[in-house]
Amino acid sequence: MAEPPDKKGEPEKDGLSPVAKQMRASEPYISAVWQLVNGAVFGVVGGYLLDRWLGTEPWLLLGLSVVGIGVGFYAFLKTMMRLGKKK
Repeated sequence: MAEPPDKKGEPEKDGLSPVAKQMRASEPYISAVWQLVNGAVFGVVGGYLLDRWLGTEPWLLLGLSVVGIGVGFYAFLKTMMRLGKKK
């Protein structure tokens, strides 16, 4: 007798595989992390470019790095608090 096919990895009735469901569930958390990273990167890059342009090295780099990290962390916490209320 032939065995029934293995259901591992096959799409379920909603059309999504288990891996796709996990990826969809993790998307808000990945988005929150990107907000944190983007805030820091924009602060560092902006501070570096302004320092080179104005000749104020390293003060604008330090200042905008702190501001960028703060803004990114605020956006991260705001998103995480919103996600916590949904559950």
